[in-house]
Amino acid sequence: MLGFMFKAYSRLFDTPGGLRFSLAGLIARMPISMDSLALIFIVVHASNSYTLAGALAAVASVVVSISLPFWSRTSDRIGQRRTLLIAIPLRTFFLAIFIVLVTMKTPTWTWFVAIIAAESAVINAGGLVRRRWLWALGDDRALINTAYSYEALMDEIVFILGPVIATACATSIAPSAGLIVGLFFMLVGTTAFAVQKKTEPPAHPRISDEFHSPVFRNVVVQAVVLPSIFIGGFFSAVGITVVAYAQSHHAASRTGIILAIWASGSAVAAAINGIVKWKLNYAQRFLRFLVALTVLSIPLLFTGNLIFLSIALFASGLAVAPLIIAAYGVAETSVPPSQITETLAWVVAGMPLGGAFASALAGWAIDNYGAQRAFVVPLGCLCAALAMSLPYFGTWNRLRSAS
Repeated sequence: MLGFMFKAYSRLFDTPGGLRFSLAGLIARMPISMDSLALIFIVVHASNSYTLAGALAAVASVVVSISLPFWSRTSDRIGQRRTLLIAIPLRTFFLAIFIVLVTMKTPTWTWFVAIIAAESAVINAGGLVRRRWLWALGDDRALINTAYSYEALMDEIVFILGPVIATACATSIAPSAGLIVGLFFMLVGTTAFAVQKKTEPPAHPRISDEFHSPVFRNVVVQAVVLPSIFIGGFFSAVGITVVAYAQSHHAASRTGIILAIWASGSAVAAAINGIVKWKLNYAQRFLRFLVALTVLSIPLLFTGNLIFLSIALFASGLAVAPLIIAAYGVAETSVPPSQITETLAWVVAGMPLGGAFASALAGWAIDNYGAQRAFVVPLGCLCAALAMSLPYFGTWNRLRSAS
């Protein structure tokens, strides 16, 4: 098994420059698993309110859902390096302002203004890395599936390490330390990524006589993005509820470990996904793993302690990476090369949008009913994701029937 896995991934690693840009992308996207958790820690410490923390996380998520497609579209037009040189300094400046304002306990409206400015400059580092793989691998779909799986594995490494680092920094150093360390990762990773010019995909400047329909008008993209909104709600609601659950059991320092266990389940599934010669196409896999994730998340409602919670989270994690890989595959194959980066961003842009609502709702549920009962929020999000697939029954049926 290990020998077969090594052979499958060694072909991918032979791609010139692949490991270098992937490693830089891994470091650059560390904040995606740290910032929301770190924001909760710093805001709850300053205000003692999960409702406020959830509201700030919700506002941040709405802004991210808008900024990701914008910067990804910009990347398609002017190139990855030029886009990073514009966006990263903006995010660094405004996130630093946010940290100062919360630490000084200024009026809470200033916190909202600062986080809106900071999140408006968020870039989809994972999408930039996947776009480089697509450019480097050409039409080899089997190897592209391996690349998607490998990057999903890297995502899970981010979600294994990130919460542990954010929690350790916030609880052992200072409430603001999680955000500061995440900012450091972003600066190091994006700088290392931007300097690798040889593997950068070509820019596609807009040509006056060339027309491509806006990405979101593509019905296939809609069919993926709309359910993904509620999948993102599931992720965000689980995150804030686990923080509260651990604190209610007097184990706040274990929050990162619990979330890392959740990500570990997804990492295992991602590694296996990369070596499987799938007979099911991306659409078939997306629908099946969405159902599987919903079913595997039901036990979260009945956990009585941290051990059972960890087991339930690991089990649900087994369906996460294959679901996201399939979502990327369905969306990316439906658009021309000049729109791929933006399309990849739309897949994940819907997630923070759902996270905005789910974070606020979960925060309210925690404050009013306790952490255990609040797990109904993430499960409800997955049920909503299934419901959002129904209006696109014809599209999914056509995609499932395609070879």
